[in-house]
Amino acid sequence: MRIVIALGGNALLRRGEPLTEQNQRRNIAVAAASLAPIAQDNALVITHGNGPQVGLLALQSAAYGSSDDYPLDVLDAETEGMIGYLIEQALDNLLPAGRRCASLLTQIEVDPADPAFQNPSKPIGPLFGEDAARRLADARGWHIARDGKHYRRVVPSPAPIRILELGVIELLVDQGVIVICTGGGGIPTVRKADGSLVGVEAVIDKDLASSLLARELGADVLLMLTDVDAVWTGWGEPGARAIRRISPAMIRRYTFAAGSMGPKVEAACAFVEQTGGVAGIGGLEDAQAILAGRAGTQIIPDASAISWWN
Repeated sequence: MRIVIALGGNALLRRGEPLTEQNQRRNIAVAAASLAPIAQDNALVITHGNGPQVGLLALQSAAYGSSDDYPLDVLDAETEGMIGYLIEQALDNLLPAGRRCASLLTQIEVDPADPAFQNPSKPIGPLFGEDAARRLADARGWHIARDGKHYRRVVPSPAPIRILELGVIELLVDQGVIVICTGGGGIPTVRKADGSLVGVEAVIDKDLASSLLARELGADVLLMLTDVDAVWTGWGEPGARAIRRISPAMIRRYTFAAGSMGPKVEAACAFVEQTGGVAGIGGLEDAQAILAGRAGTQIIPDASAISWWN
């Protein structure tokens, strides 16, 4: 099978953990151990989030004191290289000799007129208390929003239109290479009137970009692995229930948080509806079990009723 697996940024750097290299290596080792068995018999493409990491780099850039902070497209590229390297090395240490991996910087075209540029909503970076968040917002011109009991910076998150390195990704996959690409949703670019490309200040949603990639590659399965064990209805409320198996039409009857589970559900539905494949959402350690339907949530085209976890 051809499988696209999206690793969530908050799974690679757990919520509330210090933003250290050691913590990321430890979490990526868990991810690699979960993915390596799947890679044995399947064509595997891996994507990843970068929300915590790109926000940290933005803070470090601001601390440099220059009047020109590094723009988000450049920081997106930096996180793609950094996280891709860590994933690639962790997989190389587990896979048999001769199984090849490659990390690829990936540009993704977006629409410069996308309304997301006027409505920043993608949370990035560390968590702050309200006072600290408002001080940073005033000093840096940031937009901030509540994230649970804390606050985070939010940035534009335009919809992905076109994966510019798609042909290279297909070539590598056809040669049996495990490809790590479209990291952090890819590097956001727009096309100018003369046909040239330029980066823009945004962070594309990783799950929507992964869904587009899976559709374009003709994948059989799209897995989105995060720090939540399944898709829950009524998350955090009395009577919350975890979905085991459901169709796109049925899951669209529910509402999910726009900054977290909502994009995952939308990405899964788009993939299933357009390909007839299977999408799975669940915990980082449960990749094989989600694929087999023993954990997480599966969204499938022909589910006649909702199946719940007890």
